[in-house]
Amino acid sequence: MNSPAQPSEDALVAHAVSELARRTNFPVAFGGLFESGEVHITAIHGARTRSLSGLRVLPEHGLGGRAVVELRPRMTNDYGSSTVITHDYDEAVLGEGISTLLAVPVIVGGVARGVLYGGAWNNQPIRNVAAAPAFQVADALAGELRMRDEVDRRVAMIAHTAPIPQVEATPSMTGAQQEALRDAYASLRRIAADASDPDMRGRLGEVEHMLVLLAGDAQAAEREDVRLAPREVDVLACAALGGTNADIARQLGLKPGTVKAYLGSAMSKLGVSTRIAAVTRARRAGLIP
Repeated sequence: MNSPAQPSEDALVAHAVSELARRTNFPVAFGGLFESGEVHITAIHGARTRSLSGLRVLPEHGLGGRAVVELRPRMTNDYGSSTVITHDYDEAVLGEGISTLLAVPVIVGGVARGVLYGGAWNNQPIRNVAAAPAFQVADALAGELRMRDEVDRRVAMIAHTAPIPQVEATPSMTGAQQEALRDAYASLRRIAADASDPDMRGRLGEVEHMLVLLAGDAQAAEREDVRLAPREVDVLACAALGGTNADIARQLGLKPGTVKAYLGSAMSKLGVSTRIAAVTRARRAGLIP
């Protein structure tokens, strides 16, 4: 199955680096993700030189290398004379004139996927610098990467379940395949609700559309003129799996009363009086698989 284009992870790193600089007040910030066993520094903010450009960091080497191996932030106030790190990257770090350096690993599933740095130059007064926001920025980046991992996992599962439908026909599916597809759809809807990146939301929307096409008749869907709010679709997707209001509320982070209200408004728009009928009509309308 050909999945939609992967949003740029480099863009996510660039955003995280910019946020780290903004929220911590470190004058220099940079970072990158693992590729072929090394952290490739792909984003740099506030640097005075090109010394950090193209930097690649190995595990256990330098401050960042220690951070990714130990899975915890590391900081030094005198990088040049530190005795607890290797100095493999002195040319890059000291070449930029950095003395104070903070390295925060980006941890996904208990594994370091990259590192973010905040630095300050020699003899440069550091005012109002706060390290804690850097941890929050790294956690946010880890969350985005975790979300992408889940999308990729679901896309792979869908590809194993059934091929992409051709325009002229929708492939038949077993009951088990349909349930697996519907579970994947509901999961992707939950992920999309938490996604802050527009590119990721767009990618999820394309995959969700594929699932609807896989499950039903696109021509029948075109005959239905029903418009549901995103949360109404989320609630119906969960209801289609047999979830109670309490179950759906727990899955979507809503209150049971809110779930009931969304179900009620969806049923009204669909012109039905029960949740089972709402699910059936929504499937017929091509709104859920």
